[in-house]
Amino acid sequence: MPVWDADQYLKFQRERTQPAVDLAARIQLESPGRIVDVGCGPGNSTAVLASRFPEARLSGLDSSAEMLETAQASNAEVNWFQADVTTWEPEENFDLIFSNAVLQWVPDHQTVFPRLVRFLNPGGALAVQLPAHYGSPLHQCVVNVSELLQWKDATANARQRLATGSRSFYYDLLAPLTTKIDLWETEYIHIMESAEAILEWFRGTGLRPYLEALADDDQRSQFEQELLARYRDAYPIQQNGKVLFPFRRLFIVAYQSN
Repeated sequence: MPVWDADQYLKFQRERTQPAVDLAARIQLESPGRIVDVGCGPGNSTAVLASRFPEARLSGLDSSAEMLETAQASNAEVNWFQADVTTWEPEENFDLIFSNAVLQWVPDHQTVFPRLVRFLNPGGALAVQLPAHYGSPLHQCVVNVSELLQWKDATANARQRLATGSRSFYYDLLAPLTTKIDLWETEYIHIMESAEAILEWFRGTGLRPYLEALADDDQRSQFEQELLARYRDAYPIQQNGKVLFPFRRLFIVAYQSN
């Protein structure tokens, strides 16, 4: 698992939080009593839940102590705790299990998603947002750079870190376990200052395993410069000097029967 940097992640807080806002807005629960934000990170998505469901008892789960420290500073009333979602066993079930752009880091969705459904109260919901950008230049360029001879062996594991199934996969997985499923995809068009800003965005998430796999800062700098050259070609400059950065996301809300 990569080492997380809350400050780096929050450099694009508005863009990273908007999908959490959109996911929370579509949840058709009137007054969930207990909510957990799985992979809460620095607490930005948990703040969305606090606003959407102000009467709920909120918890935030994350594997990163550094992220949880930032989250704790943001809201001391939330029950923040450190855990691995693949082995976590809650003492009580929840009315809403929420996860914004986290489970792509967790392997074996065939097992993880049914586990989470099992932790729902009757009438509860599992709400998940996953990046679905793996065919985009953002992802393909980093894979191609990582496969260059000088980095291919060192980054082999990094190429396997991120995974999101198809919408059909999640529907078939969750349909036998739940009574209603909402699925949708949104492509966000982020307006960035430059290709360098896109690289800075990716440093906070999907680029981290590749950089951490390299031997030293010189290699990391060379890797980033090669990647930046490709991003400059893939994301052309607009007439006003800005760069359009499309980013597709998959949303899932699955409801448990009453």
